Amino acid sequence: MRNFLYTLITFLVLTNVNAQVLSPVKWTTKIEKVSETEFNLIASGTIQEGWHVFSQFTPDGGSLPMVLNFKDIKGNYELVGKAKESPYQKVYSDVFEVDEYIFEDKVTVTQKVKITNPKTTKIKLNLEYQVCKEACINDSKDLVFNIPLVSSVVETTVSKDTIVELDSQFATTVDTSNTPTTIKQAEPKSIEPIKDEKSLWTIFFLAFLGGFAALLMPCIFPMIPMTVSFFTKQSKSKAQGIRNAIIYGLSIIAIYVILGSLITGIFGAEALNELSTSVAFNLIFFALLVIFALSFLGAFEIMLPSSWATKLDSKADKGGIIGIIFMALALAVVSFSCTGPIVGTLLVESASKGGIAPVVGMLGFSLAIALPFMLFAMFPGWLNSLPKSGGWLNTVKVSLGFLELAFAFKFLSNADLVLQKHLLERELFIAIWIAIFGAWALYLFGKYMLPHDYEKADKIGVGRLMMALVVTTFTFYMIPGLWGAPLKILSGLTPPIHYAESTNGFGSSNSNKSELPEHAHFGPHGIIAFEDYDLGLAYAKKVNKPVLLDFTGDACANCRKMEDNVWSDPAVLKILKNDVVLISLYCDRKIDLPKDKQYVSKTTGKEVVTIGNKWTDFQITRYKSNSQPLYVILDADGNDLSKPIAFTFDKQEYKKWLEDGISLYKK
Repeated sequence: MRNFLYTLITFLVLTNVNAQVLSPVKWTTKIEKVSETEFNLIASGTIQEGWHVFSQFTPDGGSLPMVLNFKDIKGNYELVGKAKESPYQKVYSDVFEVDEYIFEDKVTVTQKVKITNPKTTKIKLNLEYQVCKEACINDSKDLVFNIPLVSSVVETTVSKDTIVELDSQFATTVDTSNTPTTIKQAEPKSIEPIKDEKSLWTIFFLAFLGGFAALLMPCIFPMIPMTVSFFTKQSKSKAQGIRNAIIYGLSIIAIYVILGSLITGIFGAEALNELSTSVAFNLIFFALLVIFALSFLGAFEIMLPSSWATKLDSKADKGGIIGIIFMALALAVVSFSCTGPIVGTLLVESASKGGIAPVVGMLGFSLAIALPFMLFAMFPGWLNSLPKSGGWLNTVKVSLGFLELAFAFKFLSNADLVLQKHLLERELFIAIWIAIFGAWALYLFGKYMLPHDYEKADKIGVGRLMMALVVTTFTFYMIPGLWGAPLKILSGLTPPIHYAESTNGFGSSNSNKSELPEHAHFGPHGIIAFEDYDLGLAYAKKVNKPVLLDFTGDACANCRKMEDNVWSDPAVLKILKNDVVLISLYCDRKIDLPKDKQYVSKTTGKEVVTIGNKWTDFQITRYKSNSQPLYVILDADGNDLSKPIAFTFDKQEYKKWLEDGISLYKK
């Protein structure tokens, strides 16, 4: 019964998707006057339940970001800064293997402008965005902001999709069902912020672990008994010693939290949200992590000026609360050669998350460092249980160096994905990680020494052996990834599977380009595919096969799910490879059409300027649908042989649909 209900609901949903042009987001606009020449242009979208829109800052490699195209800027007005958004929600896409930034229910985008031409009375905005549910839709909306000449207007008449506000105290809503539309004033509505609590807790937890790792560094671990002994011996009573140790720990926390706050304050929470997609920042982070890694591996020491530590030590000798605070500062400075790379890495990672993540990260890091000093001061007897300093501390330091080096290439990969240069594709990335973790395993087994090692170990401890086995196992786990294995443990760290030298894996027979017809390419699972409608039809006529018309998109998650879960079925794949000619029309391609091929759609009235616009307009005009994926069986002359079918996980249903269309072609 449950399967029957699921099938019925899926059928109804897909029937509805195929039967109409969907528009799941309704947009309203308003204007807020900032000064005589500056205004905030605000576009607010109400999103239908179950659908979601992607932020303009969503990372590359996933779904399409929102794009704001302001018209006729030159000589009329200037954009002041970048457009700001209401808080988005961060979710992980297991299809594209990246975090995606989405809006559900509502979205607000605000752009500040400065009028430079006093005759400017209208500002036009074209808003492009992708909205997804069971299907994905590449939609756009043309909005017009009327620049007010007076301070307030009670009621006015404007055309569809145009909303004006002349007083910032009121929001305006519009009924777009009729044209023209009368605007009515309404009470302002607040947008509930969506807090990415899971991400912040993850940052806190990782930073806390980083703090414990810093404790095991050679320049901090030996200071624990020394510092605790100082408090217990110099204090007049046990209670005073505990109080001083608590002040010392709180001072450590305050120092690092202030550091995180400064990072947030200098860059700004909004700017930090963009770091994950910024090529420049990702390259800078890559360089920083490589420097930190080399420092941990023993190439050099990252040191602050020794005069700083001397001055702080002299201040700490004064005693009292001020002296204790300076003791905490002295610890931060003296231990910088060990903690600097860890702190730097945490700030890099948390800064790329945006918002208050740097503050949360430094709170977790400093809490882990401060707790042992406070706890051992309260219970001095615990000091006897601490392991003695020795070579194992340097092993921890070197291990962190290998980890830093591996994660550095994640930021380099981010930059490459944004630029789509294909310089660090999946195979090369995995090969680099195999080399790094393989070298780490050999070090743990004691096969070679690094500059910080005083003597080669004739034997290794049980703990080091267990760590070596774990690292070795992980290294071997990554090797099949060179031939296309998904490596689910590394999901989100490696480049996506499709971002590779060969999506079919090394040595695949499908990678032989001599088998390709002219103008074709190998699509998913080695299926021969065309991206040009006319060329695909011509080839279908030549080989006397029906056409599978595939309305898809580079950033269409459900298209990838269909390809990975339905097209991969042996029975379905056999049909796709042997019995049809696949023509894939990408409705989200931003490649401009030649000027003489651009036009205004007779169906939607919108400008068709890109390849994606062209195929979307074709889909809407012919099939009254704007959602992807959508599949149709055609004959070689372009006539429909079947009703379109959309997203479905039912392999048998899809196979039967293909077979029915092919049988109609053969009649």
